[in-house]
Amino acid sequence: MKRHIVFAWLLSLAYGLLSLSTAFAAWKAGVAKVQITPEKLMWMSGYGGRDHPAEGKLTDLWAKVLVLEDEQGNRAAWVTLDLVGIGRTSSNHIRDELEKQFKLPRAQVSLFCSHTHTGPVVGRNLMTMYFLDESNTQLVQDYTRQMETKVVSAVGQAINGLTEAQVSWGIGRATFAVNRRTNREADVPRLRELGQLKGPVDHQVPVLSVRKPDGALQAILCGYACHATVLSFYQWSGDWPGFAQQELEKRHPEATALFFAGCGADQNPLPRRTVELAQEYGRQLAQAVDDELHGVMRPITGGLSSQYAEIELPFGELPTREQITKDTESSNRFIASRAKELLQQLNGPGLPKTYPYPVQTWRLGDGPTWVVLGGEVVVDYALRIQQELGPHAWVAGYANDVMAYIPSRRVLLEGGYEGGGAMIYYGLPAPWGIDVESLIMTEVHRQTKQLKDIAK
Repeated sequence: MKRHIVFAWLLSLAYGLLSLSTAFAAWKAGVAKVQITPEKLMWMSGYGGRDHPAEGKLTDLWAKVLVLEDEQGNRAAWVTLDLVGIGRTSSNHIRDELEKQFKLPRAQVSLFCSHTHTGPVVGRNLMTMYFLDESNTQLVQDYTRQMETKVVSAVGQAINGLTEAQVSWGIGRATFAVNRRTNREADVPRLRELGQLKGPVDHQVPVLSVRKPDGALQAILCGYACHATVLSFYQWSGDWPGFAQQELEKRHPEATALFFAGCGADQNPLPRRTVELAQEYGRQLAQAVDDELHGVMRPITGGLSSQYAEIELPFGELPTREQITKDTESSNRFIASRAKELLQQLNGPGLPKTYPYPVQTWRLGDGPTWVVLGGEVVVDYALRIQQELGPHAWVAGYANDVMAYIPSRRVLLEGGYEGGGAMIYYGLPAPWGIDVESLIMTEVHRQTKQLKDIAK
């Protein structure tokens, strides 16, 4: 073992022993996991080009739960899901039931989707992208209800298993995420070798570790800002985030590994397309996490504080009835599908002018401040939040409601798929209004100012 590794290990051990009594007094933790792999071969999510249901399974899909409780009884529940996304209806069903059964308000629950593109269709999420017959629609509805029930039950298991724990944090680094708006996929290997990849990225790997009183590792929570789009076949799989969690649990059999997606809406794992690459990226993330686990992680003391709100994000100029009617006859079946949906809305309540967008923040004592955002959030948000709130700010996307891409002002003005084109597949009437970034950031700052400073 090299001298600097031994020194880091000894320093980490000493740091942990010094903080042991206060850390164990401050925290309780509970962990649970449940398999959510579809029992039937139903339609898969993520890609509009799919033309038949799943054909089998490469890996299982999981819902995993970490619940932390401080010494005042305040709780926070991380629920991680191997799904491309869940919509507002499913999210509300789960969170309403959690509040009813376990007195967990929305501010204390986050539903994180890994955004794997080899998982099932859930509820109405991305429904403009799919063309399902009655039997396949029923399979989606049945699966969605079963998944929601399993998630609620798993949270209950985690709460029932709360025991004293030590919680620590660190930040690693992985570099396989590439800005897909500024680098052509075929050019990436050459550009990476030359050090000439372009565009903003967030290569941080936030790591939260939870240990039992005897020092045994109980849970590992980690995140990364990158699409889970290595695989596009017809086999259930968690893609590279699933392989990362598998690798961590292989290395630490006593622990449950959980993953949350960062602001990776414009970030791709490149190159891609093979199982071997998905496994390799999973190993890279696992190694980045393991380096932190064996390094100098910082114990967290203090307590939990949480905030949650839904702000009205405005759409840009809405289409007219004439435009929508014309689009119903488009040769592009996705445009036609959305138009038919919008026409029904026009004939009923009318087109919405805004969308209730979820923003959530948590403070973990003297550790990280979490900013949890809905939708497919581009990397600009993470970089801005880290700059304005400091390096202790961890930013998650794809959480609580995955209703659309969330562009920054820059990306919105540039246009393209993330800037507005993807709204077709989410069934929304128009690109976002120009102030979308400003409105979200204003709410982030409002909430973080409200978080109680209860660090000890």
